[in-house]
Amino acid sequence: MKLFLSTSIALLLLQCSSLPTAELPVQSTVTGSPFEYKLDGKTYEGFFALNSKTTGKRPGILVIHEWWGVNDYPKQRAKQLADMGYVAFVMDVYGKGILAKDHVEAGKLSSANGDPKILLKKIYKAIEILKSNPNVDPNQIGAIGYCFGGGGVIELALDGAELKGGVVSFHGFLGSKNLATGVKKLKTKVLVHHGADDPFIPKTSVETFVKTITEAKAPVTFVTHPGAVHGFTRPGSEKHGLPGLAYNEKADYASFESMKDFFAKNFK
Repeated sequence: MKLFLSTSIALLLLQCSSLPTAELPVQSTVTGSPFEYKLDGKTYEGFFALNSKTTGKRPGILVIHEWWGVNDYPKQRAKQLADMGYVAFVMDVYGKGILAKDHVEAGKLSSANGDPKILLKKIYKAIEILKSNPNVDPNQIGAIGYCFGGGGVIELALDGAELKGGVVSFHGFLGSKNLATGVKKLKTKVLVHHGADDPFIPKTSVETFVKTITEAKAPVTFVTHPGAVHGFTRPGSEKHGLPGLAYNEKADYASFESMKDFFAKNFK
């Protein structure tokens, strides 16, 4: 197996540093395709991305979307992961063709799927699909999530899932009701990137999260980004007109590079 973990991205960062990381181009050998599947009689449509330049079985990374659904943003992030040599699979939490038209609908959709039992069942199904991909080494799995999806990967870790690559949360929800008990069951490394000025995540939730993982000496790295609010990795977040939702280039690049290093070390 040969992984292209940094060369192409490093060059792109030098050449295109004025672009948000989500908009950086990927190699022409990276392809993406929709993947339809069923769970409990309902149809879902995820998205696979891989790099044909990478040979042999390789690590797989699950991507859990924001509260908007499977739109272009998580698909592009999956392509970037494929550009690094991984196979990435964007799971579908809501169902085929279901995308939030505005933040009100997004809130309803995420709330309807926010129960950990409901969400985890869907996540484990997606992990099965990822592991069954012929290009994936089923013993080398990781996960990332943004916003709603960031909370999802944290729930996955708190459920005691064993993922070699660990999980990375970007501006994810932190107020899991399973935190106190789940932190004792952690079997995978967790990296959390949080906007220090994020008004969407109550300060009490942040304080409780940090206090709990610190006292438990859990394998969790919590990184705060000064000046960053919610959605800091998402170009154009501020266009939604929601106070406290905005892109932050510095936090975006820093968290992206941190994620790359995290997976590179864990997948050794």
